[in-house]
Amino acid sequence: MDTTVYVPIPDEGTAARPTVTPAVRARALTKTYGRGEAQVRALDGVDVDFTAGRFTAIMGPSGSGKSTLMHLLAGLDSATSGQSFIGSTEVTGLNDKALTALRRTRVGFVFQQFNLLPMFTAEQNITLPVELAGGTVDKQWLGTLVDTLGLGKRLTHRPSELSGGQQQRVAIARALIAQPDVVFADEPTGNLDSRSGAEVLSFLRRSVRELGRTIIMVTHDPAAAAYADRVILIADGKIAGDITDPTPESALAGLDALRTVAAR
Repeated sequence: MDTTVYVPIPDEGTAARPTVTPAVRARALTKTYGRGEAQVRALDGVDVDFTAGRFTAIMGPSGSGKSTLMHLLAGLDSATSGQSFIGSTEVTGLNDKALTALRRTRVGFVFQQFNLLPMFTAEQNITLPVELAGGTVDKQWLGTLVDTLGLGKRLTHRPSELSGGQQQRVAIARALIAQPDVVFADEPTGNLDSRSGAEVLSFLRRSVRELGRTIIMVTHDPAAAAYADRVILIADGKIAGDITDPTPESALAGLDALRTVAAR
């Protein structure tokens, strides 16, 4: 086995700092639940940067803190301490009103559950975030998304008339319609069969490479992680490794390494 696929991240003091502000970053980010002996530290002083225009996957064993990290980065949950940033904006310093505005205009979301409104057509579901924010839909950008995601013949269909893969493509278009700074995807293929899942992951990768988007995806699946440009490994609430240009084999090796350490 190639032992170079699992690469620990250098200490903060020795790591080269980027000269360009990352799309998303965390500094000493911590999240605890409960108190006293019942306290659980779900995230433990995380420092990590996510480069703009890249597809990054976050992987780790169950309970490792990967979804907690995504939720704090996206402003879906509050941190116990530390900071998270989207661009130069400190998410952890925003009030509820500012967080709502941030999520509507600068952040897109794709979840395991498609969360489409059943009474709306595909096109209405796609354009909903812009309309909720009181904006005007960019018809050219909508056309680009529809063409890239292969939805041209499905815009008048309601969710019940679409397959799971098609519904998730609508959800991706909805996440991208406001041209957000970053899209967070939480197990986006969890409810799909392998063929539909591969299709959706291909579209996410195309969104990065052809449309210039920034995507951060949480997944437990090494095959899904291999669609990303980079995999961040997390264990026990801490960043534990970093894989560049992952393959299913290298992602699995990294995950197995975490499990081996945890079992000791």
